[in-house]
Amino acid sequence: MSTESTTTPRPGPIRLADVTKEAYIYLGAGAAVVLQLAHPGVGQGVVEHSDTLRRPVDRLRTTMTFIYAVTLGTADERQYVARYVDQAHGPVRSASYSAFDPDLQRWVAATLFKGALTLHEMFEGPLAPPDRDALCREAAVYGTTLQMPAELWPGDLAAFDAYWTRSLAGFTVNEDVRRYVHALLGAEGAPWWIRVLMPLQRFATRGLLPDEIRRAFALSWTTQDERRWAWFVRYAPRLYRCVPGVLRRLPAAWVMRGFRRRMAGSAAI
Repeated sequence: MSTESTTTPRPGPIRLADVTKEAYIYLGAGAAVVLQLAHPGVGQGVVEHSDTLRRPVDRLRTTMTFIYAVTLGTADERQYVARYVDQAHGPVRSASYSAFDPDLQRWVAATLFKGALTLHEMFEGPLAPPDRDALCREAAVYGTTLQMPAELWPGDLAAFDAYWTRSLAGFTVNEDVRRYVHALLGAEGAPWWIRVLMPLQRFATRGLLPDEIRRAFALSWTTQDERRWAWFVRYAPRLYRCVPGVLRRLPAAWVMRGFRRRMAGSAAI
């Protein structure tokens, strides 16, 4: 699998907000979820407590609201979304896991950062090492907005890569979590417009996942898939750059507008 861009490194500095406001991050949604579920604690907690299979649109909106509020919002908006997530996480606990576990939150934050960096470099070109390190440090906000202490987050990309590799090597996936992922990617019962988009989402999910995670979840990846993915990585960024910026950033603006309206009315995010 390759997501390497042929363009030259773009000048920095780049902020996390510059990445998350772009619509291309939605291509990484499936891969981020699968990677999160690869962690035994996260996977079991989601299988036992999540209603994503019954309410996929609501769960996607909630997840993207968290991402946007944390990276694009004010300090007050981050505090508000953190309180909401904490309330939702309250029942997600057992003898073997808790949604308030800083280690689990670090892994979820890591998947969000990994996806953001990968997709940004795929669509915009590689970042210089200092800008990668700065983006990595800024991405700690995904965890520190909740219960993760700042010192738990890797200090630069080299430390992050070591943590990432070490974590993946220690994961095992049980059959319940595997079935859940296949059901999620199947999108049965989802609105028609989500089902229309799912072939691309499933392909991008499989393309963005590491080989060992694809194998753990029994997600196929053939030589033909590899060729198609190489074509996609080559041409999708060119097509994306033809889209006016206001349209590329419309999903972020729309979700944030709805979030601010609900926040003003003290409604659920």
